[in-house]
Amino acid sequence: MSDRIPVQIVEIAEPSTFKKKPASSDRHIHTRSFTGLFRNLRLAGAGFLFLLFFGTVWLNWGGRQAVLWDLADSKFHIFGATFWPQDFILLSALLIICAFGLFAITVFAGRVWCGYTCPQSSWTWVFMWCEKITEGERNQRIKLDAAPWSLNKLARRSAKHTLWLAISLLTGLTFVGYFTPIRPLAEELFTLQLGGVSLFWILFFTGATYINAGWMREAVCMHMCPYARFQSVMFDKDTLTIAYDPARGESRGPRKKDVDHKAKGLGDCIDCHMCVQVCPTGIDIRDGLQMECIGCAACIDACDSIMDKMGYARGLVGYKSEHTLQGGTTNWLRPRLLGYITALVVMIGALVIALNQRPMVSMDVIKDRGLFRENNLGQIENIYTLKVINKTQQTQHYRLRLLDADGFELHGKTEFSLAAGEMSDVPVSVAMLADRPQSSSQEISFELLDTDEPGIRSVAHSRFVAPLNR
Repeated sequence: MSDRIPVQIVEIAEPSTFKKKPASSDRHIHTRSFTGLFRNLRLAGAGFLFLLFFGTVWLNWGGRQAVLWDLADSKFHIFGATFWPQDFILLSALLIICAFGLFAITVFAGRVWCGYTCPQSSWTWVFMWCEKITEGERNQRIKLDAAPWSLNKLARRSAKHTLWLAISLLTGLTFVGYFTPIRPLAEELFTLQLGGVSLFWILFFTGATYINAGWMREAVCMHMCPYARFQSVMFDKDTLTIAYDPARGESRGPRKKDVDHKAKGLGDCIDCHMCVQVCPTGIDIRDGLQMECIGCAACIDACDSIMDKMGYARGLVGYKSEHTLQGGTTNWLRPRLLGYITALVVMIGALVIALNQRPMVSMDVIKDRGLFRENNLGQIENIYTLKVINKTQQTQHYRLRLLDADGFELHGKTEFSLAAGEMSDVPVSVAMLADRPQSSSQEISFELLDTDEPGIRSVAHSRFVAPLNR
């Protein structure tokens, strides 16, 4: 007879004892207005980023748009520098640096990126402000939602969506303006002469902004953003997160200001739910750290204002580490954080060096599909096309020669000039002086030297093909 697995009877609680947390899709979140230090910091940071995003695209530099990703000519202009497809590895390095910077700030202070500088959060706050000025404060918006349709409700909703669409259209136009010159783009848009491709992308990003910031809001942060899923893995017990101090706040309960709550066994939390009413994702921070928390610190400002009114010390909700909540101290210098900072410093240093040593002239060699030919002197000759790019911001003069190529002779245009940012195809031929080649395929090197600035040069390699038997 086989051994039986012992069975243990487990009592299941009645369904009524479970509290189901409503999903964000089950309710519309109406946030309450508030003021405070962290709100001001977020406004200052977001204001700077908005000025950077909407303002930079209109700047000119040297007769062209200062920042422009010119897809047609495969060039990226950023003020006085021009980057080409050959330089895109630098863009990859910059993205890696940004990723490590995000990792470092997450280890140090949790989702501070989400709360203060994430575009989704920043545009959502702007759209919420539009709701406030068109539909009123939180209680007014709740009543308006429940009220039947009327001219007043229609007017307020129309005003809100008009503002949303205007901001979305401006966002779409600005974003596309970084890839297509913004001035003619804006003129063509408002004169209804815009081409199909540009119009499609402007409408696409307009719609994306309108839907994400106006309708989806916290759902993007909670269900679509991958950062919300993996950021908790990067936390440690010394990571600063927005947390409620239960040792100080419990037991919570309402009371009058002049009541000795300690004598009644109450903590500092008066259970006013202000922290919930200002939260853009609708969570209760008193339930502990949650994936839905975007680290915006709205609950800190709201709670501190209540503590001031009650005459209690601030900080019931604040930036705290797990060690702090357990009565210990936060370890600021720890291996994981130091590792990320070290990696950042090294990568930033390497990027700066790479930018300074970036070749200001580029040359690629393309060999003609024909293997070889015989010229009018009876010499074996190969044909090449040199693609040369002047990466500087002024006209340059170049001299072309073969490098360490005894027994070969270069024919064609060996001296030429290129304007700033110009790319040119230079056809040349190489003739073999010897009657019989030593090998059917030999390596040759082309050197391009800037006659104005000898420090600027480029070397490219190719093969010379010749028949062994003539």
